[in-house]
Amino acid sequence: MSKSSVNTPSTPATVDTLTARGRKTRDALLDAARKVFETVGFPDTRVEHIAQEANVSYGTFYRYFESKEEVFRELSTRLFEDMHRREPTEGDLSPAEKLVASNRSYYQSYRRNAPLMAIVEQVATFNDEFRELRHEHRRQLIDRTSRAIARWQQDGLVTATLDPVLAARAMAAMVDHTLYLWLIQGDDADEAALLDTLDQMCLGALGLDRN
Repeated sequence: MSKSSVNTPSTPATVDTLTARGRKTRDALLDAARKVFETVGFPDTRVEHIAQEANVSYGTFYRYFESKEEVFRELSTRLFEDMHRREPTEGDLSPAEKLVASNRSYYQSYRRNAPLMAIVEQVATFNDEFRELRHEHRRQLIDRTSRAIARWQQDGLVTATLDPVLAARAMAAMVDHTLYLWLIQGDDADEAALLDTLDQMCLGALGLDRN
């Protein structure tokens, strides 16, 4: 069935105009879309698949979203918001302890979202919009890390000759690619040993003393 064969609104309703029932239906469509994307991938997903998974009519989908791309955009945004979220930590942690805590928080988020991250990485290879969204996520991580490195350099805790931004980029690339190969590509590794190795390499690159 084509989109033109059903009576659909030209502009989907905005979230703030929806009733409680409407929000529930919209959330069900998002949950269904995530499941379908993670099962068959972005290219092979059709609006019909999402509607069927959510147990709603084809036309109902277009009351809330214009396309599967719009759904994927919102899911990706939510994903990256989760990836950037950090659990509160004790205020008296050392820089080394803060770095390790940040690494472990990112790992937990990555593992929690690995199936969708795999689809985001896939789509970013051929879609300019989602490639930019992926780059923005990476820029935010690098910006936060580079600011921390610069502060630690001012306090004399990190090697002064390091460029904070380049150091942050290198560390982010190492952590991101390692987790991608492990959690998405299925590389064999002992969890505790791998995470401890990542921590040691990040700390060693900055010259931070873990103790």
